[in-house]
Amino acid sequence: MRIQIINGPNLNLLGRREPDVYGARSFEDYLTDLRARYPEVQLDYFQSNHEGDLIDCIHRCGFEADGIILNAGAYTHTSVALHDALRAVPAPAIEVHISNVHQREEFRHRSFISAACRGVICGFGLDSYRLAVEALCL
Repeated sequence: MRIQIINGPNLNLLGRREPDVYGARSFEDYLTDLRARYPEVQLDYFQSNHEGDLIDCIHRCGFEADGIILNAGAYTHTSVALHDALRAVPAPAIEVHISNVHQREEFRHRSFISAACRGVICGFGLDSYRLAVEALCL
């Protein structure tokens, strides 16, 4: 099984950015543990702060991967283009958020990509990614 993990803007700063919200661990460090936990799953990783790069990644992997885990960051709440990209490919997607977006600012309560995803996981810290891997492996 091959799963593409895609992280959007500012997630390259995990471990340093607002540790009270996002934790003190980098995603790369967490990914090492995630890959060790699921050795039978090829976990590919891509991060960009640019919306077009995220769309290009979805287009590249969405016809070959068995699933996509997408944390679109702030683009979750603004990007019809990411929604359309997810709809354009056959790979099922899981929307992931580290924090519980429903406990945060009002503008974070609306997702433009949820309707294009199989499911949404939020509020479990970096473990939200593990839960998404498990959901895709079912």
